[in-house]
Amino acid sequence: MAETLAFDAKLELFDINHGSCVLLTMRSPSGLKRIMIDCGHSAAKDAVKWSPGRYLQSIGVSHLDVLFMTNYDEEHASGYVDLLENKVAVGCIFGNPTVPPEAIVQLKTSDGMGRGIATLAASMAERKKLGHTENFPVVPGLGIGWCCNSYPEFSDENNLSLVVALDILGIKFLFTGDMERAGFSRLLQTFEPFKAMVKEVDNLIIAHHGRGSNVCTELFEQHGCNPIVVIISDDYRQYVSQQVTNYYVDKAKGLTDFRGKGPRSVLTTRKDGVITYTFKDDHCLIG
Repeated sequence: MAETLAFDAKLELFDINHGSCVLLTMRSPSGLKRIMIDCGHSAAKDAVKWSPGRYLQSIGVSHLDVLFMTNYDEEHASGYVDLLENKVAVGCIFGNPTVPPEAIVQLKTSDGMGRGIATLAASMAERKKLGHTENFPVVPGLGIGWCCNSYPEFSDENNLSLVVALDILGIKFLFTGDMERAGFSRLLQTFEPFKAMVKEVDNLIIAHHGRGSNVCTELFEQHGCNPIVVIISDDYRQYVSQQVTNYYVDKAKGLTDFRGKGPRSVLTTRKDGVITYTFKDDHCLIG
């Protein structure tokens, strides 16, 4: 019997204090499909510890259809070991395809490899050795797009980020990993569909926790990026000046009301906690 869901889809952006982890759960004719974007975890002493594997186990989930890795860095992969320890199988692991597993190790040599990214690279190498094909599921109502810069044209993890575009029942999300200005500019020059992704996005999850070095004015001022809301998956107060925050506020249309507290243009997981999009009967609720 196919699994059921009280709604058509749910997108959860978790608060993990430094890093990224997002889960899409979506109904399909063959049962629920689950796509995770990054698998960071929370380990801060002053925060509630949270990890993706324990969370999935707590809700009875033992399989992810896809794990997208937007950045081959520890803060995006620190919970991968936890997925394995909680026996969560992953059908497809997909990051920047121009970066082979052995290159991930080389890229991380200078600043050291955390346990999560080291285990992920080893898993990817083993899957490649076994000839595992990394395929996305076909889900009615879900569109998946992606783009990235090429290695070794870029040799830093941030500008090699995988940009993931999700169209969930007509609402468009763009996850930019830790992309910096140079990487954004290169994509705009070399990959024409990226311009459409930028122009059409409704919900922009911005790069590298909102650091000023990652603000690319080209996206907004030359290519028509005008999302409803900008989301920072970390605490902008630690990394971003008020000037940068105000820049994003001015470039987003804004929500008329967020959690009954009035209009908002910029959300952060540290300030707002888990941010959830719930889709049901052609409606989407953000809370």
